[in-house]
Amino acid sequence: MAIRKILRYGDDFLRKEAKDVHKVSKKIQDLVIDLLDTMYASNGVGLAAPQIGEGYRVFVVDVSSNDEPYNPIVFINPKIIKKSGATISREGCLSFPEAYTDVKRYSNVMIKALDRKGRSFVLEAKDGTLLARCIQHEYDHLDGVLFVDHAIDKFEVEEQLSKNNLPPLEINRILEEKELDEEINKLLEKIDTKNENE
Repeated sequence: MAIRKILRYGDDFLRKEAKDVHKVSKKIQDLVIDLLDTMYASNGVGLAAPQIGEGYRVFVVDVSSNDEPYNPIVFINPKIIKKSGATISREGCLSFPEAYTDVKRYSNVMIKALDRKGRSFVLEAKDGTLLARCIQHEYDHLDGVLFVDHAIDKFEVEEQLSKNNLPPLEINRILEEKELDEEINKLLEKIDTKNENE
């Protein structure tokens, strides 16, 4: 269909909560094609509708590597129904060109959604894989949450944003994630213990 303009960090639309899709109509199917075309053209692994200025709960991911055929997964009206474990993930975002930072994510997620034909499915992604992290990243976009809101080091984020001529970090948006923080602390303790024993 079309390669669409990706909104950059600082655009208020990225902070809006997207609305449910009531019917997987031709309009929504065309939106899915635009998301995929735009994601592939930008060398991304995921893209959510709000990133191209569409306020619907739709995102796409494709975590296939360069030597594998395309394997797009479409999520319409997704709901994360289970999450556990923790991992630290180095992430970027097509709405934040060239800016990367470490963020907190769950290692395992189970998500329920509709596919591009409106059929319901459940998908589980485990062990902090790229798919597990990507699902959480794109799902956040539907709630107006951005990856920097999960940042581990605020100073690094500020540096990355400034270096790439992006607006400053919205400190009031940093998420309090008690449950995830506890999991991350356990993870860091394990790493420290392992390092001490080596």
